[in-house]
Amino acid sequence: MRVESAAETPVSRREAGKAERRRRIIHAARDLIRETGNAGLSMRALAARAGVSLATPYNLFGSKRAILLSVLDDIREYLDRFNQLRAIDPLERLFGALDICIDFYVADPEFYRTIWAALFDPSDEFRSQIFNSRRAAFWEGLVNDAAKAGVIAPEVDTRLLFKALDRSFGATMLDWVTGELNHDQLGPAIRHAYALILKGAASPDWRGPLEVRILQSQAAMLQPGHA
Repeated sequence: MRVESAAETPVSRREAGKAERRRRIIHAARDLIRETGNAGLSMRALAARAGVSLATPYNLFGSKRAILLSVLDDIREYLDRFNQLRAIDPLERLFGALDICIDFYVADPEFYRTIWAALFDPSDEFRSQIFNSRRAAFWEGLVNDAAKAGVIAPEVDTRLLFKALDRSFGATMLDWVTGELNHDQLGPAIRHAYALILKGAASPDWRGPLEVRILQSQAAMLQPGHA
């Protein structure tokens, strides 16, 4: 027993030390992205900010892209919050998923504006790592759930509907990145675009609830200081 404990202690300490250095590097990377407005990251600046050697980030993560993906590991928190949604209504779940995204963005706008600016660069491999099949499956699944519940008219192709919604999301995020929209305008603008598109694709019974959403988001957008 004692021999095993003595053997395990150094390993545990080493692993704890690695975990702490990883945490510091991720925290430093997020701070640098926020402060510099650049998702490219200088590895020398990152190491200095984290208080580690220049080789440590490579040893622990393997690459700069791996560090960036670790910085964006808040997807776990996102899914935890999404799974706590009480709504059974598939339309409520879809808009609830949007609201959680918006909460993340406006809570740390300097960071997420920088990340989205990088995503709009088609030459950046970071884009393909974020806009992947898992992301598409999640959002397309919400649209399919709405279709199964009768929200979407049966003649509407749900994959094309998802693409239209996703394009509207991206266009709104571009306006936010370029400063055309401020933080308060972001949520109403995204909800407004989604409700407009979904109303056009909805079955008759669901057009009323979507019109309510259109009017609510429209009213928020037209408030003094928002338009």
